[in-house]
Amino acid sequence: MKKLLLIQPSPYQKDKTVVKKSRLYFVGLSLPLLAALTPKDWEVELIYEVIEDIPFDTDADLIGISTMGHGVIRSIDIAKEFRKKGKKVILGGYMASIMPQEAAKYSDSVVVGDAEMIWEEVLSDFCSGRLKEIYEKPLPNGYFSTPMPRFDLLKGKKIGDFLPVQAGRGCPNSCSFCSVSCLYKGRYIKRPLEEVVRDIKQIKDLGFKKILLLDDNIFSDRDYLHKLLDTFIELNVTWMSQCEITIGHDNDLLQKLYKSGCQTLSFGLESITKESLDKMDKSWAKPSDYDYLIQNIRKHGIDVSTEMVVGAEGDTLESIRKTKDFIEKNKISVPRFYILTPFPGTRFFEQIEKAGRLVNKDIYSYDGTSAVYKPQNMTPDELTAVYWELYENLFTFKSIIKRNILRREMLKTPFKYLFNTIVNLYYREQIKRRITPNIF
Repeated sequence: MKKLLLIQPSPYQKDKTVVKKSRLYFVGLSLPLLAALTPKDWEVELIYEVIEDIPFDTDADLIGISTMGHGVIRSIDIAKEFRKKGKKVILGGYMASIMPQEAAKYSDSVVVGDAEMIWEEVLSDFCSGRLKEIYEKPLPNGYFSTPMPRFDLLKGKKIGDFLPVQAGRGCPNSCSFCSVSCLYKGRYIKRPLEEVVRDIKQIKDLGFKKILLLDDNIFSDRDYLHKLLDTFIELNVTWMSQCEITIGHDNDLLQKLYKSGCQTLSFGLESITKESLDKMDKSWAKPSDYDYLIQNIRKHGIDVSTEMVVGAEGDTLESIRKTKDFIEKNKISVPRFYILTPFPGTRFFEQIEKAGRLVNKDIYSYDGTSAVYKPQNMTPDELTAVYWELYENLFTFKSIIKRNILRREMLKTPFKYLFNTIVNLYYREQIKRRITPNIF
């Protein structure tokens, strides 16, 4: 029996030590799904480096390593170490997919995009000693199918009380900085509802009642979402996901979301400056509507989480500083920010490179915490400084209390906001060490 080791790396801290945590609250879907796609005559082991050590002395025949965001640097180092030991290494995930030729320098093979249509061929080629450099076979339009994820392989790991489910992949929007847009090019591809139900029933059988719906944008197909919510209502689960903020205009859908057990939705708001959104090819988002949309979503019983970027074309030092007031006014419990970074493979990178505005061409230093290009309205050093200033000002004790304790919802769900307060305090310590807070 062949053995496959699948690894989700943890990113580096500034001092080059690996980020470690006592518990992984939000488990990704890629490793359990890859394990399910693997033929039965293979033994599979999953490693999440943030909570466990990588067994570099493994007897595994083949090593699969995921690449996500700035964690790609750690992915490459892990790949190098295994190849030194004579192991065959496959890289996959978003970063390897948008830079396959670069990823191929550090691996024996690269899987670009989704693995469902190609994974058995990859393993077959490995067994016959003829691995190709790059494998790519996109999912068809419409619907795609997956086997039931191997959540049994998570047994004994220090994870939270959520398990992941996915209904669809991709997004109809095409924001210039987005890796999802690079891979799916405006497509949203759905799974049959009976498969989603099957996966949720497995999760409930394992004793979990909370679902992390890992779609890129659940508002991509309104009719499909309504049908999905009907199944959630029948299954009696609580869940969270992410989508575009314009869902806040749809009162009927918001009522149904709450009824279906939706607790929190995360939104990529990016900027409070309209010019910045327009230059990101995100002109459908209107910052003038943000306050109303957030209030309306929350009025329907759904909490709001946000992610934003700083340093876009319309951003100024003043507008970035005003983002603090926006976050506090709307009582965003756990806000997250990144410096807008032109990752190779995105349209944004092509635009910045063509304009000669890259000031740092070492793509492996792109971690979202320092400016690597010349913004339109400030220097790179000013952008980096104001980024950390924003984080520091939002994660003072006063701001944490204002956003989490001094709010009406605290009386209805005190444990939730006490937990969010603890998360904020943990993020505060990370920010002091110049580590960008992230979801784990």
